[in-house]
Amino acid sequence: MAEGKGAIVEREHVVNSTDQRQTGRRIVIVGAGPGGICMGIKLLEAGHKNFIILEKADGVGGTWWHNRYPGAACDLPSHLYSFTFALKQDWSRPYAQAPEIQRYMAGLADAFGVRPHVRLNTEVTAAHWREDAGQWHVCTATGEVHEADVLVAAQGMFNEIAWPAIPGLSDYQGHLFHSARWEHDHDMRERRVGVIGSAASAVQFVPEIAPNTRHLTVFQRTANWVLPKHDDPYDEDALAYYRANRDAVLASREKILRDLEGFVLFDEPERLAKFEALGLRNLEQVRDPVTRAKLKPTHPYGCKRPLNSNKWFPTFNRDNVALVTEPIERITARGIRTADGMEHELDTIIAATGFDVFRFASAIEVIGRAGRRLDEAWHDGAQAYLGITTAGFPNLFQIYGPNTNNNSILHMIECQTGYITRQIGRLEREQLVWMDVRPDVMAEYNEGVQRDALKVKVWFAGCPNYYRAPSGRVVTQYPHKSAAYHEQTTTPDPDAYEVFPPRRATA
Repeated sequence: MAEGKGAIVEREHVVNSTDQRQTGRRIVIVGAGPGGICMGIKLLEAGHKNFIILEKADGVGGTWWHNRYPGAACDLPSHLYSFTFALKQDWSRPYAQAPEIQRYMAGLADAFGVRPHVRLNTEVTAAHWREDAGQWHVCTATGEVHEADVLVAAQGMFNEIAWPAIPGLSDYQGHLFHSARWEHDHDMRERRVGVIGSAASAVQFVPEIAPNTRHLTVFQRTANWVLPKHDDPYDEDALAYYRANRDAVLASREKILRDLEGFVLFDEPERLAKFEALGLRNLEQVRDPVTRAKLKPTHPYGCKRPLNSNKWFPTFNRDNVALVTEPIERITARGIRTADGMEHELDTIIAATGFDVFRFASAIEVIGRAGRRLDEAWHDGAQAYLGITTAGFPNLFQIYGPNTNNNSILHMIECQTGYITRQIGRLEREQLVWMDVRPDVMAEYNEGVQRDALKVKVWFAGCPNYYRAPSGRVVTQYPHKSAAYHEQTTTPDPDAYEVFPPRRATA
């Protein structure tokens, strides 16, 4: 079969990454974020102990480990942002910040016995299907190859950082870093700082760093809807109440879920109008009318990712903060030159340009049956059956894969890990070597996803968003309510798969 760059290791160099004394399939999970941790918990609950989790970072938590910029927080209310099997009752505030979420994830890894299965500082670079052995060979940056009967790709959407495609990036002689790899030891107090981007991460960290810079310039491509955020920390009485009353947390969680379920499809005009009114009222905090006009969105609410902040707009009232909306022409040795010919001299540039969200499992080199590459299979945009498995790649399952971004991702992850665990159980129960989703089943599912995505009009309202691949396919969003996804992932679907060896016909 075809092989990828730098991925061949002689047979004698293959390491047995899982304990051969354990029974059951050898399972390799890529990523120790929320998806990988939940997968490990579900496997242990089902009696599968023969697995490892390979994590490139030096700690667990995934995006909550990497995203350490000032002010990093979840944009989902805290009471909904915990797994159902590990309900957290003592969140310190209505919208938890990154350190608290990372501690929660790390605590799960310890409490549920997942930690011994985690291999930190182990970057996976490729995975190749070996037809003769019915196994995946999972290659790491150190040259090791781990054999796996089942491979679970839990990198998710927010794995590969996206640098801005601006000419001259390498010419800059000042200090440059990406917000997703924050450099906390970099002192900005006497520096002229430029931020490229004004979306989710910038809205959170710009207000935090503005007081600690000599001057801060925000380079905005598109104005965003930013609504008020009800996020005062819980006082001791409230915390004591929630700690002692699980039912109260469950009730709060249920209300949040109901509210979000009625919102994810952006199909209620009155509600959308209400949110736009709240956003415009929030914007009124900007005193300068010229700046305020530049910060006013021109697209309908929901066309881009909705944002919440009480600090974003007041930041532009500061004397040391400027907003630039002229397109960036190039980055120079001394700063940023915009299309009007002005060169903005900067000591530090921070790229708040998010992630390459279209990669999913193809962020590593994945080669399946008959030498087929996953990135080539996805040339028109990532697609998978239930967002979990792609035809031509046996025994490969994905967590937070294509078209699974919806409501609480932890809910979606629980659905996915439950589904994957059941499929692994089927492999064991029926003594199958592999299972591979049928191409026609995957095609029918994805045609339905694209057809239903078209019904969410605001996603196609002309603004740049991360929902659609260059081909125009919606590849990130799930165009239904999350309850529908739960039903889909819990409905038995044995006929959706080609299996080997095939089931014998009965008389």
